[in-house]
Amino acid sequence: MIMHNGIRAGIVGSAGYTGGELLRILLHHPAVTIAFAHSKSQTGKPIHAVHHDLLGETDLVFTADYSNEIDVLFLCLGHGESTAFLQQHPIAESIRVIDLANDFRLTANSTLNERRFVYGLTELNAASIQTAKNIANPGCFATAIQLGLLPLAQKGMISDVYTTGITGSTGAGQSLSTTSHFSWRSNNIQSYKTLTHQHLGEIHQSIAQLQSSQASVHFVPWRGDFTRGIFVSSTLKTDLSLEVLNTIYRDFYAHAPFTHVSTDAISLKQVVNTNKCILHLEKDGNTLVIHSVIDNLLKGASGQAVENMNLMFGLEQTAGLQLKPSAF
Repeated sequence: MIMHNGIRAGIVGSAGYTGGELLRILLHHPAVTIAFAHSKSQTGKPIHAVHHDLLGETDLVFTADYSNEIDVLFLCLGHGESTAFLQQHPIAESIRVIDLANDFRLTANSTLNERRFVYGLTELNAASIQTAKNIANPGCFATAIQLGLLPLAQKGMISDVYTTGITGSTGAGQSLSTTSHFSWRSNNIQSYKTLTHQHLGEIHQSIAQLQSSQASVHFVPWRGDFTRGIFVSSTLKTDLSLEVLNTIYRDFYAHAPFTHVSTDAISLKQVVNTNKCILHLEKDGNTLVIHSVIDNLLKGASGQAVENMNLMFGLEQTAGLQLKPSAF
């Protein structure tokens, strides 16, 4: 087991949003040294030339070179690109790999050569993560939706769920498109990938891990006119009282340091710039609504990846992730 100040990390795709967030976290992580920040498009430039807020934080320079002189490799690439990178580069067997794309999240696609990837939702698979060599980091919407549903799945209570969720523009990645321009996003919202979002597979897979009966999650995602954060509301039927439901949720997350249940209404600013997920339950008659909020770049991506790394290397799960919310 590699312990304090001994973890050497490499980041591939370090010029994008998730790569930038990993740099911000790992630069101040008590047990990590960043060995290299890989980027083909920004090779030779200092980190702060792309991530301007890191001026004065590091002298690292982007490189196109890969080195096996690391203990953990983070892949912050586009979907499908992680598989290609692992096939093109001889990754030493001893190196742990954490993939932030969707290449290995589904069980049917979880093995590449001799590497088998464990689905890295810490609130569900902590024991498996602790002994894993490779992690498939969950999707951002998938994280928010699953954390709202898993306590009920454990009780076999999920059948039909109707979910809506809105995400900030950073969820679309750093490459520009029509719907990520400020002039399009400002004072505007839009639904997209209605009932067909790519995260539905991993959501159904995790629910099936906890309950034997079939579940259907009907999901309508929305693009919002803000930069970061996800707000999800999931609706289903139950005769259980709100008091009993809140107890079920608190018991399920009793040992999850980043997931909290609130009896008050919740908002994005409680979680933006943190690795938290906050849940709030509301009920009218036999209709239950579970609200969940996360930062899509942290608990929905890079923060959760570091959480996984901490568990894999025997560190405190919260190491390097005690982050300050923006609040206002």
